[in-house]
Amino acid sequence: MTPSSRLILITLKSIKIADVKTLMKETGLSKRALMGSLKHLREESLISVKTCLSDTRRRFYCFIQDD
Repeated sequence: MTPSSRLILITLKSIKIADVKTLMKETGLSKRALMGSLKHLREESLISVKTCLSDTRRRFYCFIQDD
């Protein structure tokens, strides 16, 4: 796992749900690095993506609990 993916995962564990703008602010990563890492984390089934019902263009990312 890349350092940026690990940083995003740790951030999502602590804040539970976030959109791209919030993740960029919290991690300090560029949008390009953030999107690549989010794609990798989704492929590994470590995070899930939720669509905002009031604005379907917005996506929220959530950490998947491994109970």
